Amino acid sequence: MRPAAPSRVRSRLGWLLGTALLLACIVVVDARWGRVLEAPGALWDYGGLMAGGVARNPFDGPYPEYWAVSFELMVESLQMAWIGTVIGALLSFPLGFLAAANVSPPAVVFGVRQVLNLIRAVPELIFAIALMLPIFGLGPLAGALAIGIGSVGTLGKLTSEAIEGIDPGPVEAARSSGARPLQVLRWGVVPQVLPEVVAFWLYRFEINIRASAVLGVLGAGGIGSLLAQLFERRIWDRIGITLVVIIVVTVLVDQISAVVRQRIISGDPRATRQPAEAVL
Repeated sequence: MRPAAPSRVRSRLGWLLGTALLLACIVVVDARWGRVLEAPGALWDYGGLMAGGVARNPFDGPYPEYWAVSFELMVESLQMAWIGTVIGALLSFPLGFLAAANVSPPAVVFGVRQVLNLIRAVPELIFAIALMLPIFGLGPLAGALAIGIGSVGTLGKLTSEAIEGIDPGPVEAARSSGARPLQVLRWGVVPQVLPEVVAFWLYRFEINIRASAVLGVLGAGGIGSLLAQLFERRIWDRIGITLVVIIVVTVLVDQISAVVRQRIISGDPRATRQPAEAVL
């Protein structure tokens, strides 16, 4: 006889609870949902205004300067993101070892994880507004430091999880050969986690590029500072040029970073191919 079908009561209750929670949030948030219907028309109007600047001859009138300034400030945003990523990588790597339960004492793991949780709970915007901008003033330095500190929480957590998922065999082999604790970490743990951790750093760099553009709106430099001025003055043709520069550069960096990450994780595909003579 066929076994009885599993009960669907729990799944249906879960769907009902989730739907009720969504409806409650819609009611409580008290948003003007009717304006959503106006969004397509507004997007078409503003998109046309911004497309007017992009469609113009980039070598005519003031437009060469618009494109040049946008690219220059976008490079500044990339520099901020890179500096912040390097700061986050350098600080998070040792913290990841201290937060890993298989290489650190429980008390140390608990304390470091709470620090990482606290850092992740505070967005880069808050770091910039509350700490970096009052201390270092307006400019790229405050933005780069805010991005760096904000990156520590996420990178530290990902690093600790990668360390906890290692193969214990090389670690046990290093210990059985008489290696000291630091030597065990150096030769038994780091070679296993380093490719994955570097991939995390590159992925965080992609995120930091977007964060640097947002922080620029607060006066932290980069392309965001230009966007803030343009939106305040409503210069739509130049806003379109700036947005195109942001999109193009971000997509290019994402594609290059994705290729590098894949190479780091999977290795050189040519190394796995056997020569034709060996096969024959």
